[in-house]
Amino acid sequence: MQFIGKWVGVLGLLAVLVAGDQIRINRPGHKYRLTVEVQTPDGLKSASSILAVTPDRGYSRGGKTTTSGNAVYVDLGREHGQTKNLVALLAHFDKSLDLDDINYVALRAYGAARGARVSFNEMSRQSGAVAVEGALIPVLVSFGNPADPATARHLAADQADAVLGGGYRLNRLTAEVVPNGLWPVDFGGVLGEPVTRGIEKTLPWLAGTGEGAAAALRAAGLASGSPIDAREAFTRK
Repeated sequence: MQFIGKWVGVLGLLAVLVAGDQIRINRPGHKYRLTVEVQTPDGLKSASSILAVTPDRGYSRGGKTTTSGNAVYVDLGREHGQTKNLVALLAHFDKSLDLDDINYVALRAYGAARGARVSFNEMSRQSGAVAVEGALIPVLVSFGNPADPATARHLAADQADAVLGGGYRLNRLTAEVVPNGLWPVDFGGVLGEPVTRGIEKTLPWLAGTGEGAAAALRAAGLASGSPIDAREAFTRK
């Protein structure tokens, strides 16, 4: 019995070490709140998403930095019976769609605000909201009907009224680092803010195979220079 007990103890310790190592590898380097504000004829409206950025900590070093969370969907209400909305995707566009730059939005925004380079390891110690401007602004789209991906339209950050109509303009975007919390049990409250999920309730076609997301990107004229998972422009695990 002592022999069995010894090996149970060893296996238990090994399980703890493996679990701890997986937490070390997969724990976010930092989380941030991406907030989008839109000026409308009825006043300022806003929405935000909590995004988590995780660096490659694997032993092979063959991975890459990743982002988890949802695109920011701003519900602008209805006008003359038409749905109004603005969505900040988890993507950037410069001749073709880029899904990687979203990993560095907060990092670069804090660097620009501080006037000095901010390292990845320093990010979790940053505080306060900073502006997300210029090339850091993600791709913006709007849906004439959120249930129909083919109604997606691309918005220029400085010409939102061209799609949304008169009286609508992008006010600002901000990034604000939030605590990692007790990941992976950061379920809210004192445990820490979880990444934002559930965009499929608003854009139901995201729950499918990815064809809906691809159709939305095509409708908005957002081509990619290489094969991508189109859903990652809207939501990531």
